[in-house]
Amino acid sequence: MPDTLEPAPPPVYKLRVVVHGISPLVWRRLLVPAETTIAELHTILQTAFGWGGEHLHRFVIHGTEYGISYVGGPGFRDDPHRVRLGELGLRQSERFVYEYNFFAGRVVDLRVEQILAAQPGRVYPRCTAGRRAGSPEDWDGPWAFLERTQPYLVFGAIVRAAQIVSQLLDGDDEDVAGIAEHRDQLAGLLPLLGLERFDRRALNQALARCAGIVTEGSRQ
Repeated sequence: MPDTLEPAPPPVYKLRVVVHGISPLVWRRLLVPAETTIAELHTILQTAFGWGGEHLHRFVIHGTEYGISYVGGPGFRDDPHRVRLGELGLRQSERFVYEYNFFAGRVVDLRVEQILAAQPGRVYPRCTAGRRAGSPEDWDGPWAFLERTQPYLVFGAIVRAAQIVSQLLDGDDEDVAGIAEHRDQLAGLLPLLGLERFDRRALNQALARCAGIVTEGSRQ
């Protein structure tokens, strides 16, 4: 009796994902299974850039809009929990977009760099490369981001943060109100202090949690 061949695992899309209109680039390279749904891809992108899903969104693929419908937002013809990437006929080098927060004009460009065979034992989705932190959730689109991250503002944030840390170290531990105020100021400076921060290991752990899987492979 002939051996029964196991079906090949679904392919994996290697996506280069870039936040449009920001320089230096904010980008990620993601490996996403073809069986990923539109709803899952939305969650993956939110996780990749540190966003919280507070705004409306949509994908535009081959001229068709996809996304999760919310009260007061646009409706979509297809169920995002059923439409899978592998069903959309995406080809290598093809591009599509993800819009998040329509009023801010935040657009993410996605390009299919390669269509690969899934590796046994590998955790997907996963990030293999990237640069810079995602723009803060409460900031508007690329123009606001560029205005708020001018070099002199970043330098000023670094100087002020150093002053606050010095004051906290030298201050009176009993001045609870003063400590709280300094910490609030420092928290407000963190987006400017962390512009260049990108932790691929932490992102892959977060992506593994999105997929409901936490293994040793997610720590690579």
